Amino acid sequence: MPEPINESEARELIVEVGRLMYERGYVVSSDGNVSIRLGEDRILATPTMTSKGRMTVDSLAVTDLDGNPLSDKRASSELAMHILIYKNRPEIRAVCHAHPPHGTAFAVAGLAIDKPILSEVILTLGCVPLTDYGTPSTDELTDAMRPFVAHHNALLMANHGAVAYGRDLWEAFDRMETLEHTAKIAILSRALGGANDLPPESIEKLINIRERAGYLDESARCQACGYLHETSVVCELDAGREANGAKISLSREELIELLNKAVSSR
Repeated sequence: MPEPINESEARELIVEVGRLMYERGYVVSSDGNVSIRLGEDRILATPTMTSKGRMTVDSLAVTDLDGNPLSDKRASSELAMHILIYKNRPEIRAVCHAHPPHGTAFAVAGLAIDKPILSEVILTLGCVPLTDYGTPSTDELTDAMRPFVAHHNALLMANHGAVAYGRDLWEAFDRMETLEHTAKIAILSRALGGANDLPPESIEKLINIRERAGYLDESARCQACGYLHETSVVCELDAGREANGAKISLSREELIELLNKAVSSR
């Protein structure tokens, strides 16, 4: 179970990161939300209907792990997506949800950020899949996210925005920043005639490096998501995969081979 985090420090950090998100244009008005898991059963979250650039440490809400209020402040109506992540990823301690323009452009266009064009992204973030559209603040949204949370550190939500999460709030924010930076580079490269994917052997080397260095563990071996989605297979590495009613499991070598085929087919 997570060790308790100092609540006073967590409040300061959420206000700081919220202001950064607002200043960089990742959110406008009262868009987006940020949370930190304070301990086993408490969440500190941004309040509803409040600009992330104008929050104060006293405006933040505290809830239990089911979203029930533990303070007189009301948390964001989209806290359910944070709770889904915390319950499915015990090591995750912070979540950022935003609408960064370039990343959200991918989500609106129906595109995942899964092309292997930048080595740094493969090392530190992995692919960012696109989930189906779900009405914000409803079970539709969390149901669409559920199959992807276990093996990805950031998601795009169709016609909505992005969410990134990490072992602390800076890691979650850094992943959101990387997502947006990658999307911007991908869009610019398309304007110049298209991006060149990294060769399959380079991707394999990067996967090995990131696991040895501790950037990402084996659960993030999912650079082949685009290929898997096209064949109606959901990526769930450790739990196996379910396709047409039959569950299959892949070894590391089989996964890399599948990855190579996915890249070669593009």
